[in-house]
Amino acid sequence: MAKFQYTAMDGNGKEKKGVIEAENEQEASAQLKQQGLFPTSLTSSKAASKGKSGAAKGGGGFGMGMPKVPRKDLTTTTRQLATLLQAGLPLVRAIRTLERQAKGQKPQLHKVLGNLADQVEGGATFSEALASHPKSFNKLYVSMVRAGEASGAMEIVLVRLSEFMEKAARIAGKVKSAMMYPLSVLCIAGSITAGLMIFIVPKFAKMFDEMLPGEPLPTITLVVVNASNMMANHALVVAAGLAVFVVIFKMLLKTKPGAYAFDWVALKCPPFSALVVRSVSARFCRTLGTLMASGVAVLQALQIVKDTAGNELVSRAIQDVHDAVKEGEGMTKPLEKSKVFPLMLCSMVEVGEETGALPDMLNRVAGVYEEEVDRAVEGLTSMIEPLMIVFLAVVVGGIVIALFAPMIKMIDKLGG
Repeated sequence: MAKFQYTAMDGNGKEKKGVIEAENEQEASAQLKQQGLFPTSLTSSKAASKGKSGAAKGGGGFGMGMPKVPRKDLTTTTRQLATLLQAGLPLVRAIRTLERQAKGQKPQLHKVLGNLADQVEGGATFSEALASHPKSFNKLYVSMVRAGEASGAMEIVLVRLSEFMEKAARIAGKVKSAMMYPLSVLCIAGSITAGLMIFIVPKFAKMFDEMLPGEPLPTITLVVVNASNMMANHALVVAAGLAVFVVIFKMLLKTKPGAYAFDWVALKCPPFSALVVRSVSARFCRTLGTLMASGVAVLQALQIVKDTAGNELVSRAIQDVHDAVKEGEGMTKPLEKSKVFPLMLCSMVEVGEETGALPDMLNRVAGVYEEEVDRAVEGLTSMIEPLMIVFLAVVVGGIVIALFAPMIKMIDKLGG
């Protein structure tokens, strides 16, 4: 008999923790259900300790010192592993096969796969071996594999995982592409402005001093000349100031209030709010739907979605949903109350809860919002393009006007 540490919910929605003895994880889960408990987490103490020692022998030590597998390689490997398992190969042999394929081409993947195979051969479950590599396998990945182990449908779960990762990567790529254009234009505008201010403006300022001695310059010219002097004579101070600003900004983003403020601006303020709302909605639906369809308990699934949301506002909204479900309520009201997710999403979740087909409904809604993300990216790009051109014209044109305004006085003086 093995001992299993469990976290479960009783009929009143209260969380209980303890230890239960059973032959295997499935029997332990069945015993808890007979007691009126619904397990959200079930871990074999014996297997976990073996997994830890196996990891230490293999040099992993819970992933310490182990490399991070690139997301693209992880997605491909997950789909290949599902295919090998569907073909009837045992788990360890399938992992070893992928390890041999990665040798010499993908060193990070090769090392991690070797450590995983060593741990599974040492007695750890696959999910426990994955959990010892948190840099490569997040909570969502580990929880879905654990659900696959409990249900005996590991291949199906891995296929769902690979599809989820592919779609998540596509959405992230779309959002990044939308951000790249304005950032590249800003970099170009900054470079041109810096070149004008450091090399061109000082020559004009010298000419103005020689040709218009003692005469006041236009306000716009004084502003540009003073800014040029600051950049040319105090370049290190300006660079240091920018560096300090970036460091402080990043430090603020790591704090909860700072992250909340930044995410609030991203979600509520145009022009990026529409894209961000659709993106987080698609991610929420796809993640929760995939987890629930794979057999992960709803409370555990909501906790995983909260931890992987990547947005403080969304995390707080999901926490409210989690608390409501824990008290025996539905998801719809807390979703509506948060005012983070669109009303269509809330309505579809309500329909899914009423019909008992919530996972399927969530995945369908995710598909809708993923298509909307594509359209939002295209619309945002088409809108930003003229705005950036106007911005660049205003910056460069302003400097040109500031330099040529005093030349009117010079022409009048020479004409007189």
